[in-house]
Amino acid sequence: MIHQGDSTVGGGPNDCNLAASGPLSAINAAVSTNVDVIISGHTHTQYNCKLPDPAGKLRTVIQSLSFGRLLSVVDLKIDRKTGDVIRDASTARNEIVTRTVTPDPAVQAIVDEAVTKAAPIANQQVGKITEDIVKAPVASGESPLGNLIADSQLAATEQSAGAQIALMNPGGVRADLVFAPDGVVTYQDAFTVQPFSNILQTLTYTGAQIDQVLEQQWLPGLTRILQPSSTLHYTQTLANPIGDRVSNITINGVPVDPAATYRVTVNNFLAAGGDSFTALTQGTDVTGGPIDLDAFTAYLTANSPVSPPATDRITVA
Repeated sequence: MIHQGDSTVGGGPNDCNLAASGPLSAINAAVSTNVDVIISGHTHTQYNCKLPDPAGKLRTVIQSLSFGRLLSVVDLKIDRKTGDVIRDASTARNEIVTRTVTPDPAVQAIVDEAVTKAAPIANQQVGKITEDIVKAPVASGESPLGNLIADSQLAATEQSAGAQIALMNPGGVRADLVFAPDGVVTYQDAFTVQPFSNILQTLTYTGAQIDQVLEQQWLPGLTRILQPSSTLHYTQTLANPIGDRVSNITINGVPVDPAATYRVTVNNFLAAGGDSFTALTQGTDVTGGPIDLDAFTAYLTANSPVSPPATDRITVA
């Protein structure tokens, strides 16, 4: 089982329409032949593939979307004498999960009790918004909600850790902030947007390393546009080859010096190289910060009513 996955170019639950040069395909091509099945994730897509291992023998590589919409079922046939998996006689499939199953009463009782006990905290007001703030990206890849979260992370670490910019991974923005009566945002609303309890970390990078981080937003078969705080602006040129798409980087309106150092806030997932941003592991002088959700709710409280930030931090050339 592995968290990494490939992207697809369409297809149904049991098709194998993988995008070219995906990270999981590369991993599969190098993983020991002793591994007979790879159950993957991360990309929230669906595929059921037979890919060659390093010896050229086909093995199952499978993923079941996300949020419990599919269930991957792998039936292995084992040679009783050798203990080896007989791959040719084994099967794998993705099954569609429906909502027709009757909830188990005992489990439902546990869920109901948890919801009731959490309600006083979940229903607390943490701020207000003037309209929907959505996570859907514009052409540049940034989104109003992603920008808002990045701004909240910068605000939470600017004085305490000397942060000059913040970068948020788009996959960590899990839901829209929807305008409700009177624009009230509850703790539950904010938690639904950021449910992971990642810890903010502020690190020192050179301007050249920041450029490298931004260039890693595009990898073969994989694009993840980091959500920038309002202090960071740059130009992306998608017609250029991967590795040479970012230019005109500024921080607070000043061009970034490749040799100078800057303080950058990210969450601990990104700081460890998550989402294949390996350049972020080069940071030094780490300063720990608050949990991302606490930074987000504090920003909403301090700045309410909050309007959607402009998506003008990345210029598309």
